[in-house]
Amino acid sequence: MNLHTAFPALALFAAGVCVPAEAQYGATTGARPRIVSGGFNFSSEDQFQGSVAVGEASSTALELSLQEAIDRGIKNNLGLLVRGSLLSAARAERLRALSALLPSVTGAIAQTETQIDLAVYGLHVAGFPQVVGPFHYTDARAYASSSLLDWTSIKNLRSTAESARAAELSAQDGRDLVVQAVASGYLAVLADAGRVDAARTQAQTAQALYNAARDRHQAGLSAAIDELRAQVEMKTQQQRLVAAENALARDKLALGRVIGLPSGQEFRVTDAATYSPLESLEVGDLLQKAYETRADYRAGQAQVRAAELAREGADAQRYPTAALEANYGAIGQSLNNSHGTFTVAASVSFNIFDAGRIHSAQHAADAEIQRRRGELADLRGKIDFEVRAALLALNTAAQQVALARSNLDLASQTLEQARDRFSAGVADNIEVVQAQEALAGASEEVIDSLFAHNLAKVALARAVGGAEVSLKQYLGGK
Repeated sequence: MNLHTAFPALALFAAGVCVPAEAQYGATTGARPRIVSGGFNFSSEDQFQGSVAVGEASSTALELSLQEAIDRGIKNNLGLLVRGSLLSAARAERLRALSALLPSVTGAIAQTETQIDLAVYGLHVAGFPQVVGPFHYTDARAYASSSLLDWTSIKNLRSTAESARAAELSAQDGRDLVVQAVASGYLAVLADAGRVDAARTQAQTAQALYNAARDRHQAGLSAAIDELRAQVEMKTQQQRLVAAENALARDKLALGRVIGLPSGQEFRVTDAATYSPLESLEVGDLLQKAYETRADYRAGQAQVRAAELAREGADAQRYPTAALEANYGAIGQSLNNSHGTFTVAASVSFNIFDAGRIHSAQHAADAEIQRRRGELADLRGKIDFEVRAALLALNTAAQQVALARSNLDLASQTLEQARDRFSAGVADNIEVVQAQEALAGASEEVIDSLFAHNLAKVALARAVGGAEVSLKQYLGGK
């Protein structure tokens, strides 16, 4: 299995934080506790492999550098757009929690026409009619209400603020995932282009060897089997060229989907796949940087804090709440014949018996905290694994590049000597065919090892965090 198949072009580990929803409880005086739900849900890989295409396809091929591809991906990738919408929802949730603490003012104008039967109220006055009315009045009034003290609403607000912060960090983590997806796809296209060039060179070499074998056979200097071997080798190399061209076209389509190119838009990658070894990488330093930089880890910490605040909000339901209500308006037979009236009322509410509702809310919040902490601990272990695995892949690929390049030089020398021996008539072309196959394999190994080395840099940039900056440094050998 070659590394082109072992490392899919768009391998994603799209871990994200969902926007929490509020758990609903039975009716109560005061605000309901906000219990954070959801968790570290792994986003669908299809989201970061898709995009919203922008513009119309041009007949002119687009010149596309890696940085330009990343910029397009950040702008158009579906996964990042989805996380942006989740961030908007989290901010709306915070505003809703804030509204529970802010004053509410409403106004109303009422025109009333009524008739009253006093007997219904038990009133019997001699000489006074039992039925009063009909009569009418107009009431124009403003109503205001405000929470003076509600610890549950205050804790809910702080919890939703932490959730909004977690959603913002999740959107930042989405940028890293887009960088990983685009860079992996771009490197795959570069590797495919290298394979096409190598396969084309091998096909041309095989064609030249076949022509030489045919000429020698026609001249009676070699057997027909030599010509047949050369022809089979030529067809084999041509098949490899066709397969390499197909892989290149397919991976270019995949990259176009990731970065939002319009359907049918042709492009050419302008950057080259270079080998820049990284040195002095200490796993401890990288892990410390990852825990400080990784947006998904910081989002997990914010979600733990949000769950803890939700627990405090559940506890706060046992505290008294204070509220103020007031109204002022004019009432009379008409607005021209009216008088101002007002009412101001302050109240304090407290729980006497809640049938275990608060206790159940506390248990639900405790379970949520335990789940969040467990997910955060798992994510910490996942980051440790990703950093160490990326370093192993990077070191292994670096050794493979050196060995593959050395092997390519040896294979080239072997083919050259085999051709000379065949031309001199001291050997048949079995050696030539074997040497050409060895050269083709060596060329493939150089391309695969270089692809694996650069792909390991992409994985390391994602594992450490801040992939937009880290990737530039790593690809430059810093």
